[in-house]
Amino acid sequence: MILLNPGPVTLSNRVRQALLKPDLCHREVEFSQLQDSIRNKLLQVYDLDRSRWAAVLLTGSGTAAVEAMLSTLIPQNGKLLIVANGVYGDRLEKIVRIYQINYLTLNHSWGAEIDWQQLEICLQTNPDVTHLAIIHHETTTGRLNNLARLAAICQPYGVKILVDAVSSFGAEELNFDAWGMVAVAATANKCLHGIPGTAFVIVDRSTLVTDSQPRNLYLDLHSYCQQQDSGGTPFTQSVQTFYALDEALNEFEDAGGWRSRQENYAYLLGFVRQKLLEIGIKPLLPEGCSSVVLNGFYLPEGLEYQTLHDRLKERGYIIYSGQGELARSIFRISTMGEIRLIDLENFITVIDEIVPLP
Repeated sequence: MILLNPGPVTLSNRVRQALLKPDLCHREVEFSQLQDSIRNKLLQVYDLDRSRWAAVLLTGSGTAAVEAMLSTLIPQNGKLLIVANGVYGDRLEKIVRIYQINYLTLNHSWGAEIDWQQLEICLQTNPDVTHLAIIHHETTTGRLNNLARLAAICQPYGVKILVDAVSSFGAEELNFDAWGMVAVAATANKCLHGIPGTAFVIVDRSTLVTDSQPRNLYLDLHSYCQQQDSGGTPFTQSVQTFYALDEALNEFEDAGGWRSRQENYAYLLGFVRQKLLEIGIKPLLPEGCSSVVLNGFYLPEGLEYQTLHDRLKERGYIIYSGQGELARSIFRISTMGEIRLIDLENFITVIDEIVPLP
């Protein structure tokens, strides 16, 4: 089965075999060495200095990392501005509302480009905003939000940027120093090609210095970072998913790092995009607006998503539906994971057989 959904991904044999390594207690030195290996390799993805940055590992999904980031790093007297243009931007709002964090939201229609003028006005009229949270790659539509432009607007206001990079870390540019980011949340089972169960936050160590009462027990980044720096872990971690992520990061480095992965995704998704256009299936967003990780496409006229999904599944391919109101009009394709050009050539052949003639 070839997974063309935006995670979990189709695994390489190399990563799958890593799951068969010996059982390991999370209080033994061997686990500490494994954990430290992963933390170092995650920082190396974007050449980050360990004295300034920390990779904090959690057992959980990408949402766990995002929740840990928001609940830990916004102080009690802080105020958050959320920039939302999709489902996952809306999820940021749900998280901070539960924690009763002071916030406001700059809402956009799903898939829309950020309204830069409104962002500037929002910051001007809310000088008490201390942090801004945004989704880098909004997989609702495939929109890749422009963090460089966002940072340039936020910089004069001293706003600290928190990024949900769950679906972009390892395949899109993340300029930690230039873009004013103090934390980035991500996961093992998307662009890094690990398996579900491990997530992480890359955090500027200076933001972890606080005397405030934690909002969370299990997702408190202070506790995790402190204990992981000492070789420990506050809670039982998912050892086998750590094995898989460690090997996935080795494979990632051997393949040339994030730039090579970005180039590979762009090539594969570009192939799919062009071939679908030739069949008459149009992309949701113009070229240059989407990430290299995922694109949305309009459903062919006269073909419902469930029919398309089920017939593709019969032939060994999993696609992804739209969300919310988009569920009736689009489907989504991602080329993450162990996917070859021949897999996508066969996929296009199957699509061509399924789509009704105009």
